[in-house]
Amino acid sequence: MAKHDLPAITQWITAAAREHGERLPEHVMERLGLSRRSALALLNKLVGAQWLVRDGKRRKTPYRPGALKQVVQRYALDGLQEDLPWQRDFALHFELPANVARMAQHAFSELLNNAIDHSGGSQVTVSLRQTAMHLQLLVSDDGCGVFNRIQQNFDIADPTLAMLELSKGKLTSSPDAHSGHGLFFTSRLADVFDLHANRRAFQYRGWDRRSWHTTKAMPRDGTSIYLAVNLDTERTLDSVLKAHSMKGDRYTFETTSVPLQLMTGLHTGLESRAQAKRVASRLQRFRRAEIDFSGIQDVGHGFADELFRVFSRQNAGVEIVPVGMAPRVAAMIASVREAAAETA
Repeated sequence: MAKHDLPAITQWITAAAREHGERLPEHVMERLGLSRRSALALLNKLVGAQWLVRDGKRRKTPYRPGALKQVVQRYALDGLQEDLPWQRDFALHFELPANVARMAQHAFSELLNNAIDHSGGSQVTVSLRQTAMHLQLLVSDDGCGVFNRIQQNFDIADPTLAMLELSKGKLTSSPDAHSGHGLFFTSRLADVFDLHANRRAFQYRGWDRRSWHTTKAMPRDGTSIYLAVNLDTERTLDSVLKAHSMKGDRYTFETTSVPLQLMTGLHTGLESRAQAKRVASRLQRFRRAEIDFSGIQDVGHGFADELFRVFSRQNAGVEIVPVGMAPRVAAMIASVREAAAETA
């Protein structure tokens, strides 16, 4: 690390300012091997960039964290307990609205526990950053990658189809120890949620009806998950956890949404019964499933018939609800349902 590499220094300056206060110049001198003059010049740059605040100009005036805050830590995964890093290294350095703080702790714990229990890696790096408008969390491990893990456990080789299954929720490679709720609900806490693994990446944007879509992947091994939450959000952990119960008033995970756009491409539409069976996979675990056709203009009869007549008839306890339909999609589904009603 270069001595004056400001991005690297911002990874630890928030905690250093809180811990050392008026002795921050001496700490910087010792840590970076700088003269007092150089250390003070560096600290002045950090004040100007809003990483630090210094009230007054007296020699012993303490520094404190500024509007921008960041903590970055690396941990060995062997024996790591996910609650301790939050309590010891992160929470005390940030000033967050109560609802955001609770969501941040939940997301931090879930993502770090996933790295511990599922990644098969040796190390994890965690970065938490606060700006004037957002809280940003990045958790990166050096394991096998979530899509390789899904292939090993569920024989789903295509990362896009693996993402389709992840997007439904209740998918876990360790059913005795996990419910498969963690990644699903953590993504719903965020305004932006990016999942990078095995040279593929997908993004969830809370304001986008189309839900998951592909994005540019990070060129690294393991799994990296990034999320951002608006500091002024009215969202709460309770509201997110209850949103997927049938009546929106319980913590029961009863409803899901399937983003069909993940299955389409320039040369691939929704035509076959095999595609419909992939969509329907594991939906028996829910009481209601929204089938999201956003961005899709047409659908084949075989696909629609398999999902809205065959599956629905065999699984009467699951309500299948098409949403985001273009006119031709709506017409095809209506015709299939009319035919099903005639033969019921």
